Amino acid sequence: MNTIKLGFAPTRRSIFSAPDAIKYRDLTANKLKELNIDFVDITDINSEGLLYNDDDMLRIAEKFKAAKVDGLFLPHCNFGTEYECARLAKELKVPVLLWGPLDERPEPNGVRLRDTQCGLFATGKVLRRFQIPFTYMTNCRLSDPVFERGIQDFLAVCNTVKTFQSIRILQISTRPFDFLTTMCNEGELLERFNVQLSPIPMTELTQAVKEAKEKHIAEVQVVIEYLQTSMIIKIKPNELENVAALKVAMEALVKKYGCKAIAIQCWDALQIELGIMPCTANSLMNDEGIPVVCETDIHGAITALLVEAAAMGKNHSFFADWTIRHPDIPNGELLQHCGPWPLSVAKEKPVVGYPLAFDHPGSLTAEANHGKVTLCRFDGDNGEYSLLLGNAEGVDGPKCMGTYLWIEVENIKRLEDKIVCGPYIHHCVGIHQNIVPILYEACKYIKVTPDFYDPIEEDVKAYLRGEDVTL
Repeated sequence: MNTIKLGFAPTRRSIFSAPDAIKYRDLTANKLKELNIDFVDITDINSEGLLYNDDDMLRIAEKFKAAKVDGLFLPHCNFGTEYECARLAKELKVPVLLWGPLDERPEPNGVRLRDTQCGLFATGKVLRRFQIPFTYMTNCRLSDPVFERGIQDFLAVCNTVKTFQSIRILQISTRPFDFLTTMCNEGELLERFNVQLSPIPMTELTQAVKEAKEKHIAEVQVVIEYLQTSMIIKIKPNELENVAALKVAMEALVKKYGCKAIAIQCWDALQIELGIMPCTANSLMNDEGIPVVCETDIHGAITALLVEAAAMGKNHSFFADWTIRHPDIPNGELLQHCGPWPLSVAKEKPVVGYPLAFDHPGSLTAEANHGKVTLCRFDGDNGEYSLLLGNAEGVDGPKCMGTYLWIEVENIKRLEDKIVCGPYIHHCVGIHQNIVPILYEACKYIKVTPDFYDPIEEDVKAYLRGEDVTL
């Protein structure tokens, strides 16, 4: 997981109380330290450590750029200087968090010391004029639970944006002939989103597997022993060795090409060359935070990276097919794939054996943990890109092959219509964590349209406003 660093630029305006602004500057900085937030301060810029003029703004921008901050935090310690906030944000081009502490009761003589809320209204408008996307954390006290949650959520948003802006995917071979669905526009992905692909032929992978077995015997043996301990093995020793060597080979290739995820042509050239399915090796990589997706699905790999970043390392994602309706639950559906899901999502000890639709060994069979999951899919066609978002609940259902989870959604017909009518396909990425608000907020920065399969947008906005949080 990336370490996220905030540029801390508290602001004031001269006609309001400077001492009170300094007081809240210090209180906010102390709260960030209490929460173990990594931030860059501006106490060396001026004696107050506050943003309120152009000369200081330029020096602050230079300092934050040198520190490579991932997000800008603009606490309004009184009304604030809205145009300096906007100019600084324009210089940095990172996600922006706008917030101010709740104003106190006016003095007995009617004097108001800060007018923070009024300043927030002004800054929001000016940020819009500057065409700067920003995240607003509701006007609250530092001690309010919504403050801590809002800061942590913003860090996750920054992590998602940072990840999206530096994606490089190892593409192992072409997409399978039959899968026009996983076609992507490589040039457009690079031009619009800076998503880079590192394509290699299948022969380079098989050569890396051969080298792993000949030159990295100890590493391969470590993987074999882990598999024998963690899983029920129902394949031959030489096949198990190929699975372990494939995992070691993929690790080496990811490092060689500086990639963060893999999209692999999992059939059928791989079986001709190695005699195995890659699912178990994929599972091991997924559990180490390097997503591996099937059928050379580049958009699926992008989705997995977004999900992993939004989760901030708390859970690992799984790559799935939408497959069939639940036979007994009207709004139920089967999420399944041959066997690449990480061990960490399994509710039972996985079996390494044969997949449902193929004759070669090396796939896993295990039902995933139930509970609430986020499901999403980055996709696009005809020059438009969006992120399908929603939640589901794991439920009981018939036993299946591969890695699988029966889920229930609010309205399966509505979801089905979304996927068929596009721009989505039968692949999605899931995670046992509600990261829908994080992904929704990140969309404004990465210029991708959020698209809900259930009408929950107002609920997500209410969450981001902190309406569900009570003292």
